[in-house]
Amino acid sequence: MPLALLALAIGAFGIGTTEFVIMGLLPEVAIDFGVSIPTAGFLVTGYALGVMFGAPLMTVLGTKISRKRMLMVLMGLFIIGNLLSALAPAFSVMLVGRVVASLAHGAFFGIGSVVAAELVAPDKKAGAIAMMFTGLTVANVVGVPLGTLVGQSLGWRVTFTIVAALGVLGLAGIAKLVPEVPKPEGVHLGHELAAFKNVQVLLAMAMTVLGFGGVFAAITYIAPMMTHVAGFAEGSVTWLLVLFGLGMVGGNLVGGKFADRALMPMLYVSLGALAVVLALFTLTAHDKILSAVSIALIGALGFATVPPLQKRVLDQAHGAPTLASAVNIGAFNLGNALSAWLGGVVIAAGLGYTAPNWVGAILAAAALLLAVVSAALERRDSTPSAVVAAGVPAEERAAVHR
Repeated sequence: MPLALLALAIGAFGIGTTEFVIMGLLPEVAIDFGVSIPTAGFLVTGYALGVMFGAPLMTVLGTKISRKRMLMVLMGLFIIGNLLSALAPAFSVMLVGRVVASLAHGAFFGIGSVVAAELVAPDKKAGAIAMMFTGLTVANVVGVPLGTLVGQSLGWRVTFTIVAALGVLGLAGIAKLVPEVPKPEGVHLGHELAAFKNVQVLLAMAMTVLGFGGVFAAITYIAPMMTHVAGFAEGSVTWLLVLFGLGMVGGNLVGGKFADRALMPMLYVSLGALAVVLALFTLTAHDKILSAVSIALIGALGFATVPPLQKRVLDQAHGAPTLASAVNIGAFNLGNALSAWLGGVVIAAGLGYTAPNWVGAILAAAALLLAVVSAALERRDSTPSAVVAAGVPAEERAAVHR
């Protein structure tokens, strides 16, 4: 494997760390700026919305310059955003920093995947892409817990400064190791947008929003939930996030393994189990051992949905996978933003720190319902009558209806 993949993995590691580390540091940030926990939760919501809108926008803009240069631009945005967060004199400035950093997220993984695949022989493309994404999974096992520990010990500003330094390292690696790739052909935006007229594409993205949103409803407020409800010390949040990260890694591997074999059944099982575990988490959160097990299961079941959901979108998008893939990354983060906001609403309403778990359970159950509807529509459209109708010219079908 080329060393260029290491540079991409470092960038992915930094991006994964900055996305998730804020959850373990919400209490510290809230106290420092004198805001409530639900208000501090907007740092999660703002980042997620930035990814949602930034992923397609930056992907389209990235077609105007070489992929290497676009990756460097994205790393530059990432560095600036994290430095703004580290040096922010007010909460509003930190929120801006989070949004700036988020603009790099979706496009980096989209463009980086293409570059990684082009760096190796055809029979090693999947391994190259997996190596780049290893940075993201390792971030949740190593970067996020260590970042949380550093933030709680030395201050959250130190954490974001270190993350910005990781961005500098990634930028330097890309500049030095990633070869210049010819500028891609111009994107035919109308053709790409046409994929979104497909109901199945929209349903798949809605499943992404609701399914992954279920995970973030609980995990966004994991620090106050575990310290105030389960009775853990603040320092314990670090290893609880390690459990969540390990669950993510395992769930992602299982989801990837079975997505090609039985995609929809995999979604049924993972989404259904996720809804049940999240609902039970309102009870298990009161016990240290059971809450730790629940956190690991939420990570595993939540990320078991990622490969099948991403593959579902790509399968249904047909000839326009690039923009659809970027938008689906944004859809994951729309779910994060929606659930983080709803979780803050129920906490602010006085329903307690476990209330976001009910929000997550409802979102996951809604995603399961959409999966069932999507499969039913697919079966209906593949019936013999539908196939015959598809072969009849539109004018003749219209004449029959008249």
